[in-house]
Order: sequence, then structure tokens, then C-alpha cells
Amino acid sequence: MGAVKVIKNKAYFKRFQVKLKRRRQGKTDYYARTRLTRQDKNKYNTPKYRLIARFTNKDIVAQIAYSKIEGDVIVTAAYSHELPDFGIKVGLTNYAAAYATGLLLARRHLKNLKLDETFKGQDDVNGEYFVVEEENGRRPFEAVLDVGLSRTTTGCKIFGVMKGVVDGGIDIPHRDLVQKEVDKMV
Repeated sequence: MGAVKVIKNKAYFKRFQVKLKRRRQGKTDYYARTRLTRQDKNKYNTPKYRLIARFTNKDIVAQIAYSKIEGDVIVTAAYSHELPDFGIKVGLTNYAAAYATGLLLARRHLKNLKLDETFKGQDDVNGEYFVVEEENGRRPFEAVLDVGLSRTTTGCKIFGVMKGVVDGGIDIPHRDLVQKEVDKMV
């Protein structure tokens, strides 16, 4: 048996650079995060808002946030454990709860901005494709969907949160294809 060259020697370990902590833990995709948070250069100090949808075993978290150098700033948040106050007692992690959490987030956020009277959203929920339009020359509040590391398969609960937010009156750029598949489930 011949001599085996040692690949990982002292020089290797001296120059080794560890990955960022949240990357090592498998919590953050920094490549996707950079594309979601980077604002156009001609927009100067305007924040780029994100709709963050996260799921735990017992809860659904929906937040609207923007990034600063010091860290993310959460503007508005809604949780599915708040839904019993509005009459939904059971099934706080299913697709309907995701939709209701998104709707609660949208109405709460627009009320904070005093835009709830201008952009009412969809009055009767019928599963139709809905896009928030300009009213009186005023553009609707816009945010991009941030799904994190979760898979975006057709009909998943993340799109339930997105549909609730869109029906609530916030503009989220999305395709009609996703909406058609979601509407089949409703």
C-alpha cells in the first residue's frame, strides 16, 4: 500500500472560512435573500417590502418586513393563533387558516397605513382571480412573497397566505397559473 497524501493539512485549516451561521444551520438561503431585499439604485432609501410566510407545527406566521443593515424590520404581523378571537376555533394550520391569516395581515397592515378605506380588497370571496388596482391615482401597497426554504408546489399553504393578502387589498406580484390551481382547492 502506497503513501497517501494528506489533503487537509495545517495550511488548509488556516485558510478555511466557515459559512455564515444561519447557512450552516440550514435556515437561510442568502442568495435568494439578496435578490429579495436588494432595492433598485434609483429608488434611494425606499424600503422593499416582503410578505413573509412561515409555518410551524402549531402555527402560521405571516409578516410584512423590510431590510436594513442592522437587521430586518417587521412592520406588521399576524398569527393563526389569533384566529379564535375571530371565530375560527379549530384547524389553525390548514389551508383555510393560512388564507384567513393572510387576510388578517392585509387588513391590519392597511389599517396601520390608513389605506383600509381606499383599498378594500375583494368584498365577496368567491375564488376568482383578483388583482388590486389603482384608485384615484394612488397605487396599492406592494410586497413580494418570501417563502424562505419551503417548497413552492402547486396548491401549497404558502399560496393560501398570498391569496388572503391579495384579497385583503395588498398587491403581491404573482401569476394566474398559481391562482387557478389554488382556486380549484377552495
